[in-house]
Amino acid sequence: MTSVRSLYEPIADDLELVEDTLQLVTRSDFVPLQNMLEQVLQRSGKRLRPAIALLAGSFGKYDTDKQVALATSIELLHTATLVHDDVIDSAATRRGQPTANATFDNAASVMLGDYMFAHAAELVARTGNIAVIRLFAETLMTMAKGELDQDISAYDATSGTMRDYYRRIYGKTASLFSTAGAGGAMMGECDAEATEALRSYGRDLGMAFQIVDDVLDFCGTAEALGKPVGSDLLGGTLTLPSILLMEESPGDNPVSRLFKTEDEAERERCLQEALERICEGAIVDRSMAVAYEWRDKATTAISTLPQTAEREALEAIANFVTQRDF
Repeated sequence: MTSVRSLYEPIADDLELVEDTLQLVTRSDFVPLQNMLEQVLQRSGKRLRPAIALLAGSFGKYDTDKQVALATSIELLHTATLVHDDVIDSAATRRGQPTANATFDNAASVMLGDYMFAHAAELVARTGNIAVIRLFAETLMTMAKGELDQDISAYDATSGTMRDYYRRIYGKTASLFSTAGAGGAMMGECDAEATEALRSYGRDLGMAFQIVDDVLDFCGTAEALGKPVGSDLLGGTLTLPSILLMEESPGDNPVSRLFKTEDEAERERCLQEALERICEGAIVDRSMAVAYEWRDKATTAISTLPQTAEREALEAIANFVTQRDF
């Protein structure tokens, strides 16, 4: 399968500048903070969001310093939310590595996330673009609202409508992809049509990305996922596969039973039944069909942009997102 990094050729040099800037972020005269930053900012991520921001800027007046500052701030914002998510979920691993809260403690990890949010804001402020700074702030609010939505609706089987699901994954995931596309275009002073096309591309790609993640949470492996299989369901989060399973068996199903019991053995039995019914039936294909629809919407959104290497890269990224198996 194609490596995601191979798709970034048009902006490979500037993506390295993003990595360099992230390394600068890790430097601190306070050694414990530096150690924590080095752990969470290591080069293990796919860097999809900063890559999209850089590629989007290519359709306008590309200013390397400003585009790199924006792209880095987006990656920092993304990583900070992961740090906070791991605290909320009591997650022990991410991408196969210990989380910050597993290595340190919850209080320190919350403060680490706060520090990274502040650093991301400082980076985007360097651009001097008030519209982009406002977009950044609005996105942070949207993501926080999405996390609250998921937390408040945990173990609530009545929150399993498609509208509820789309609202949650837009807030938690797709909103930042949307900002990567729109923010990159705005930084490049693209016209309104191009900016809206790239905003839509990011949003729709983010929706597809999260749906694939949700499928993999059931049918991937712990080694590939870097976390336990079925962790979302155990945490009380309804995702597309579990929603479709509930629709298949509205009266009695393992999802509803898992949400109602506190017995650990029963919870594990319900989880295993859900995994088997989802991965051995038609639910995976139905879920992936929805992901493909969002991917196609993303590529259609940018079909009016000039046919450049950067547009081809964005199209290739969209295909990669729905083909990944890790």
